[in-house]
Amino acid sequence: MANVTLRNVRKTYPGGFEAIKGVNVDVGDGQFCVLVGPSGCGKSTLLRMVAGLETVTGGEIDIGGRIVNQIEPADRDIAMVFQNYALYPHMSVYNNMAYGLRNRGMAEAEIKTRVEEAARVLELTSMLERKPRQLSGGQRQRVAMGRAIVRQPKVFLFDEPLSNLDAKLRIAMRVEIRKLQRRLNTTSIYVTHDQLEAMTLADILVVMNGGQVEQVGNPLAIYEKPATTFVASFIGAPPMNLMATRPEEIRSQLAGSNAADAGILGIRPEDFVITDQTPAGGVALPLTVEAIERVGAETFVYGSREQEEQHVAATPGELPPGEIIVRIPGTEAPAIGAKIRVAAVRAKLHLFSADGRTRLEA
Repeated sequence: MANVTLRNVRKTYPGGFEAIKGVNVDVGDGQFCVLVGPSGCGKSTLLRMVAGLETVTGGEIDIGGRIVNQIEPADRDIAMVFQNYALYPHMSVYNNMAYGLRNRGMAEAEIKTRVEEAARVLELTSMLERKPRQLSGGQRQRVAMGRAIVRQPKVFLFDEPLSNLDAKLRIAMRVEIRKLQRRLNTTSIYVTHDQLEAMTLADILVVMNGGQVEQVGNPLAIYEKPATTFVASFIGAPPMNLMATRPEEIRSQLAGSNAADAGILGIRPEDFVITDQTPAGGVALPLTVEAIERVGAETFVYGSREQEEQHVAATPGELPPGEIIVRIPGTEAPAIGAKIRVAAVRAKLHLFSADGRTRLEA
């Protein structure tokens, strides 16, 4: 096992494009770290820098107490799992898993021991003589993981390994990866654009945007106290409702809080209740119901506010202007077109500076 520490890591491409802008992250021994963010945020570039597949423009990458900036990928004691599996189609499962060990000159008896142990852990024993074309997508991904496991590296690196799988298989493989990591207790860094995947896998979550780290921490802590409006809207599905505190309707309800300094109010969909009452110190908003989504155990109510300028844009996937989402348990919901009032208590309010870069205590 090994710590992985990134100190002010930067990557600038020819022409001056700055892909990674001074990233600092510390991944402890045996921790599962997930880098999450939208496409183009730099997460895969950062992972490739740790692997040695991209050069480092500035800063240091430390693996197990050793600065590896100038060390070749093969000598970093890491193993990488890619999203496209990268299996040799003409080789059996056994030979795919053994290939890297043979290239290193390992004795065949030791190779056999390692491959069979990895196959047992991954439930691939009965498939060792099959070719990749005879396997399902999930089985191929397990073979790719097995090829990494047999190397017994200090660090596992995963580059969106589940993105090519269907939704049901992704859930199953997500559970398998986490169980395997806990069993092996190997330091792991995992890249994904899927915030649900990130939340369920991570010990430590790194939210990235535009080549920078927006927030680092425990997934639930980040969900409960996002540091910026970007994090607030990216982590959580549906996203947090964000609105300006300018309107007197909102500002008067926030009297006694940091509303004087806040420019943006955030409320998660599940923290609203449909009620005629305004909670003391909380916020209540009138809505017109525009759409209803019943998904079984819960229902999403989409409502509109009268003034579109009260909405605050945060990310490309944010809510349309003026729209509020309310998540309620069960299937009972108001009719489309109904006028309702929703409220949230003070403890569930999130306040941010006008530029969205600073969280304020509500």
